Amino acid sequence: MRHYEVTFIVDPVLSGDEVKSTAEHIQNELKNFGATIVAVDEIGLKQLAYPIRKRSSGMYYCYEFGCIEADWLTKFELGLKRNEKLLRFLTVKLDKYGIKYNDDKRNGRIGKNKKEAASAPPPVEAVSAPAVVDLDVEAPEIAAEIE
Repeated sequence: MRHYEVTFIVDPVLSGDEVKSTAEHIQNELKNFGATIVAVDEIGLKQLAYPIRKRSSGMYYCYEFGCIEADWLTKFELGLKRNEKLLRFLTVKLDKYGIKYNDDKRNGRIGKNKKEAASAPPPVEAVSAPAVVDLDVEAPEIAAEIE
């Protein structure tokens, strides 16, 4: 099975419902072509590196999907090009390293979740009471040196 990842930017001027319906429409289109959705990542509103159609931000989405045949992919991308609600899109074929990276990221072994786990303070252990030291008793070695 071949694995792909499509990342697209939806125009932020649209209402919240229109943005979600656009993302669902793309997901349904993938399913209609016979792809199995592996992961859906709604990244959210991000600043763009440069203006696109006089917009400085956009709603980012990333879908990872798998399919046996990819002859329909050109039709799918043509539909994305014609969609006026999208600012940009990028479809990438994942190799075995990309698949493993995405799987590790989803399971929290790398990325944001791992940083949160590493920055969390260590659990507090039960501390026993300190030993009582009698300061009036001198050690024999020190007493011998003083005399």
